[in-house]
Amino acid sequence: MNRIIGIIGGVALYMGVALPVLSAERAAIMAELFTSQGCSSCPAADAFLGDLAQRDDVVALSYHVGYWDYTGWKDPFASASNLSRQEAYQRIFGEAYVYTPELVVDGMADMSGNSRAAVLRTIAQAAIMPRVRVTVSRRDDGALVVSVGEGVSVGDDKVWLAAFDRMRKTPVARGENGGRTLINHNIVRTYRAIGSWQGQPVDIVVPAAAWQTDSQVAGGYAAWVQPATLGRIKGAGMMTVDTAPGGVNPSRRDGDKSYISR
Repeated sequence: MNRIIGIIGGVALYMGVALPVLSAERAAIMAELFTSQGCSSCPAADAFLGDLAQRDDVVALSYHVGYWDYTGWKDPFASASNLSRQEAYQRIFGEAYVYTPELVVDGMADMSGNSRAAVLRTIAQAAIMPRVRVTVSRRDDGALVVSVGEGVSVGDDKVWLAAFDRMRKTPVARGENGGRTLINHNIVRTYRAIGSWQGQPVDIVVPAAAWQTDSQVAGGYAAWVQPATLGRIKGAGMMTVDTAPGGVNPSRRDGDKSYISR
């Protein structure tokens, strides 16, 4: 399944049209995998997301959903908010149902997370789209700073922030994956809109007390610009943290994976 959403501002989206590259720098593309530990088709897609997470040009996140829990295994990372996000995409793409593993590229195209060729092709097509710069950094007092550059806003754009675990291994005792140890990557533990973006540069400061601490997050933080009702992601960036309390991995700081616009 590979869906494409039409035209924005006269620009064809993911239609394979030869559009000019707007920046010589590598652009980071957002890849969102909706997955479940209760789904036998998901481990291969989870491994693929792990591969995507290693790329400098991709911000890869996994959202666990719980509608496979009835098979006998309750996914410890599933949440109602993750399902709500997937259902919002379902409405955008006009699908009759939600499914796993579903992979959404840049909020604009969805396909099976096991369709490697389609995913890689869509990521390559997304890279030619104009985008805004988004970075995530942290101050000495522990506050997160999400910086968004200049660009074109449709008026409903929000700045979103997610905290994620970089990798978890889970022995699964029951269900379709019973007897296996599953490995999941960049697992979203919480996310929410933290502000609005009107096309002008903005820095949004999130106090440490208002977000999860590093002792709760063994991964990092990702930020992106997207309408409140979802749709195209105009920019994304991330930072990772090490597992030491209060520590930042110096090699992966200040939005090392970010969208660039010129």
